Amino acid sequence: MVSVNNIDKGNFKKDEEVGFTEVEEVHAAWHVLTIQETIRRLKANEDVVDVGLSTAEAQRRLQEYGPNKLTEKEKTSILVRIWRQLNNVLVFILVVVAVVSAVRAIMAHDIEEKTTNWIEVGLITGVIIINTYIGVIQEGSAEAAADALKNMLSNDARVLRDGTESMISAADLVPGDVVVLGLGDSIPADVRLIRVFNLATSEAALTGESLPIEKKVDTMEVPVGVNPLLIPLGDRLNMCYSATLISQGSGVGIVVETGDKTQIGAIATLVNTTETKRTDVEKQVDQVSKYLAGAILFCTICTFLIAFFMTGDSIMDAITLSLVCAVAMVPEGLNSIVTMVYAYSVSNMAENNAIVRCLPAVETLGSVTIVCSDKTGTLTQNIMSLTAFVTSNSTFRNNVDSKDRTPECFVRDDATMTKSGSALSSDPNATSKDGPFLNGQSPTQEFIKSALAGGILCSKCVLGKNGAREGSIGNPTELSILRAAYFAGIDVDAMKKESPVVAEVPFSSEYKFMATVHEPVEVTDGSGLDDKYIVYVKGAPDRMADLCSQQAKAGILNELEPLDKPYWTKQIAVLSSQGLRVLALCRAIIPKSEISGDQLGPEFVNGRGTAWLTMVGLCAIMDPPRPECVQAIKEAHGAGVRVAMITGDHKDTAIAIGKMLGLVDEKYTGAVTGPELDQMSEAEMEKAVMANNVFARASPQNKIQIVEALQAQGQVCGMTGDGVNDAPALKAADMGVAMGQEGTDVAREAADMILADDNFATIVVAVKEGRTVWDNLRKVLLINTPINNSQGFSVLFGLLFGLPTSPLNAIQILYSNLICATTLGFVCAVEPAEDGIMKLPPRRVGKSLIGRYLFLRIIVGTVTLTGCVVGSVFWLRTLGLGKYDQLAQSALAFNVLDFGAISITLSARFAHNSSFSTRIFRGNKWCWIAIGIFVALQLATTYIPGLNTVVFQMSPMDGVQWGITLLFMTVVFVVMETEKYIRIHISRQSGGITKIIDKLY
Repeated sequence: MVSVNNIDKGNFKKDEEVGFTEVEEVHAAWHVLTIQETIRRLKANEDVVDVGLSTAEAQRRLQEYGPNKLTEKEKTSILVRIWRQLNNVLVFILVVVAVVSAVRAIMAHDIEEKTTNWIEVGLITGVIIINTYIGVIQEGSAEAAADALKNMLSNDARVLRDGTESMISAADLVPGDVVVLGLGDSIPADVRLIRVFNLATSEAALTGESLPIEKKVDTMEVPVGVNPLLIPLGDRLNMCYSATLISQGSGVGIVVETGDKTQIGAIATLVNTTETKRTDVEKQVDQVSKYLAGAILFCTICTFLIAFFMTGDSIMDAITLSLVCAVAMVPEGLNSIVTMVYAYSVSNMAENNAIVRCLPAVETLGSVTIVCSDKTGTLTQNIMSLTAFVTSNSTFRNNVDSKDRTPECFVRDDATMTKSGSALSSDPNATSKDGPFLNGQSPTQEFIKSALAGGILCSKCVLGKNGAREGSIGNPTELSILRAAYFAGIDVDAMKKESPVVAEVPFSSEYKFMATVHEPVEVTDGSGLDDKYIVYVKGAPDRMADLCSQQAKAGILNELEPLDKPYWTKQIAVLSSQGLRVLALCRAIIPKSEISGDQLGPEFVNGRGTAWLTMVGLCAIMDPPRPECVQAIKEAHGAGVRVAMITGDHKDTAIAIGKMLGLVDEKYTGAVTGPELDQMSEAEMEKAVMANNVFARASPQNKIQIVEALQAQGQVCGMTGDGVNDAPALKAADMGVAMGQEGTDVAREAADMILADDNFATIVVAVKEGRTVWDNLRKVLLINTPINNSQGFSVLFGLLFGLPTSPLNAIQILYSNLICATTLGFVCAVEPAEDGIMKLPPRRVGKSLIGRYLFLRIIVGTVTLTGCVVGSVFWLRTLGLGKYDQLAQSALAFNVLDFGAISITLSARFAHNSSFSTRIFRGNKWCWIAIGIFVALQLATTYIPGLNTVVFQMSPMDGVQWGITLLFMTVVFVVMETEKYIRIHISRQSGGITKIIDKLY
């Protein structure tokens, strides 16, 4: 059965008496069909539940329905990926230049000219190959997500065929097969249950439901007029779904859907069809490239016309000069340095446990306005924990985050529920002094041991090593009591050995309790009980209250008093209203003569005709919030980032967790369920997602709808999650974040970022890094763009103002592009965050990468640097052409350009602070390392024989040339800092420092 929202809701046949009962032709609401209706719908024989399909019929159905596998999405070939990287106008320009250079090399007769042209071809080709390689290796996450989904499917299945049970490959299952399910099995297909034996399944990865779901075979009753396919998967108790696990009991079911028609198949379809969104920077870099292409074409044509008509060069020489201009203005190193900015941020984030899978997604974090988070395992610990224990007059709060084994984990706190709106105690003022322990005190280990004895002994669960979840066996709710006792310092295993089970009533969802009979232990039960047994009963509190006649006074087992049933009813209601799962622990003493065997029926407990048990206390159990998440959400709110919770849990549970996390408050007061969303129009849904922070009983499609509705409202949406059900929404969100430890491979492969520590708080660190990336990208543009522009304009204006040839040659320009980007650009790529960056709201959607302030700075830098390069050549020519020939002039222009680039870099480091300060020497150690490398390379290219004259076509420089170079370097720095001072001064007068940062550049 495919996802609810992938089904045409108009295809239902309506029965006037029972409402919608089935879907036409292909899809059926299996959970509302009886077992016999299901068999008929599958066109199987009436005796299929007893003998299964015949081998021949199974083979026929396999041909009809196909194998029980997920269809693989057609993968993108490597050639297509390469073409995506090459299909860029700037790359085309470089290719044209390379082709022309190759032609010139072939046609050249002079060995030096031939060598120079081939070097130029090699450099351009190398740049194209490197940038293409970087782009190609970043693709393929969607395909990996689909592969991860396939890996979750079961390999084998136990089926009934020809009247005999046998193991077959799960791929050979067909609709109509009868499968046998046992503890620990991975369910191989979507199954309609026909027999259950205390069966429960773990569906957290699929539905988000944190607790095992107890199953039954009864047909679901659907209210008249309600679409049965809108019922959440977690509420379809007679169904089991592919890739979920049997956590308790066993059962038999009939396969109703296989392969792509299963629920996990529907998710695979969503993963494969959900489009990956391009980031804002990717879009804007493409836009900048188009503008640059236009400017380059214009300057190239102008250069050709000037060279041909004004200078009198031949057509071939004019073409060469115009192409030199084109090479000058093409930002060959732009993609490399942008990737470098991302890579450095990714490295920083990895050190803080945030692993980014797609580099360009880093900057998206800086503009995220809302993070939609899965609850189970993301905001909560995904460990059912006993949070409170209620006795007849007091409440003991348990510190579920403690790692120490001590009774002090429990503290009497009668007002513990008051923080959520209700006090547990019937009279808080009186009970603060009643009982053996005062309010604020911790109970003794002996008290905890006796009070929780019913939860410890009346259990078949086994704790993991050191009380951890890993290695634990049994129901998570029962394990929570054992874990609480363990961390209170109690030796759980020794306690069980000391008081073994004599007889038991197994748990069943039908009567909702479990009972065990034990020999009395004097330390716990008292003396004088040699001819008695102790009975412990654990179960649903409302049913247990009806079976109790007494209560343990203040939780002390040997001090009994009449049951105060209204008190316990109130406590059950209050705890349940807070989204807590409640278990009652009861006890009784019986004569040994009542027990004649080790297996007892439920009538042993509920068939006596009178109340006979003693109520010891109530265990309040929940999957608690991660302690660090509360603070992380506060920090997110301080940064203007809203946090919403999307979960498969019930509404009351979701609201309770939301209140603890600070998601439910005066502004966001309630919650919306998935079925409610399904009934809304698009406009209503967009309104609902802006008015609520908690979404319960959400299906996979609901999660995508929520994300898309938020995006329609102009929100930049992050989505965190760990389950299979989160994968489609992780892909649809602007920023998908998966859990690294508890998360499924499916979620990790669909996400843009993985939290290695599963810590929601890590997202706050990542958001700060994302904002820093945006700022640093703009600083990098401030460095690279004026340098590229000045190279091209130096050629154009040099010729326009009368120079006989270009002041810069193609090799110098290519070298400057790459070396400035990879050294000077790196300085700002690793610049630390500006102060106060997390006190600002998220970057507004559509904010231009090159805003008016940055554009102004680029113009100032371009004009200044171009003027210095061209001016330096004219100055040198006035000192004597005999002394300073064309090679000397080229050397000066080359060094004025590159040392002027250092000045622009030092100014660009600080957006709203002056670089005329000692701060220029602090904060970024890579700044001076990069400049040192840069200067060393400049000296090498200038003075190494052969490298200077043959490759770079220039001569060594003397003192006069270096004097001119340093003078113009200073001029560039002073001009850039003067512009910055004026801008900051004007901005401060018009709105303060916040506006400066908001309007950065």
